[in-house]
Amino acid sequence: MEAGPRDTEQDAPDTQHEAGRLSPDGPDELEVTPEVEVELRPARRLRIWQLAPIVMLAAVGSLMFAFPLAFEFGDGGAVVAMLGLLISCCAAGWGMMAARRVGHTWPGLPARGMGERPDWRVIALYVAVSGVLVALAVWRVARLR
Repeated sequence: MEAGPRDTEQDAPDTQHEAGRLSPDGPDELEVTPEVEVELRPARRLRIWQLAPIVMLAAVGSLMFAFPLAFEFGDGGAVVAMLGLLISCCAAGWGMMAARRVGHTWPGLPARGMGERPDWRVIALYVAVSGVLVALAVWRVARLR
């Protein structure tokens, strides 16, 4: 008996190797999978330290706006309500700027850096809804007097 490598193909001629055959320049690539690019950086999100002051400012502003309107606190109610409305609008603007900074956009508007122009109908809708909300708020505060 000699010690040496065995020729397995002679021992079992019916067996075919499924692992891939070798060609003169390497293994045959029967199934080529496309390469996928993966982003290694984490997704940019609003952190709690960014959200907390915005939420607190919005809550204080909306309470300042709501209480004089609900309970009509005499002559100073309109001033307090308008100040509350101003603080609420400042908080909303601060929140929008923070969201824009991390890459969020308004629905219907293209993402930042896409190079697309926003649709004028979407912008007109946003302006109309904002105008109606401001008109209702001013009308309600004006009714306090």
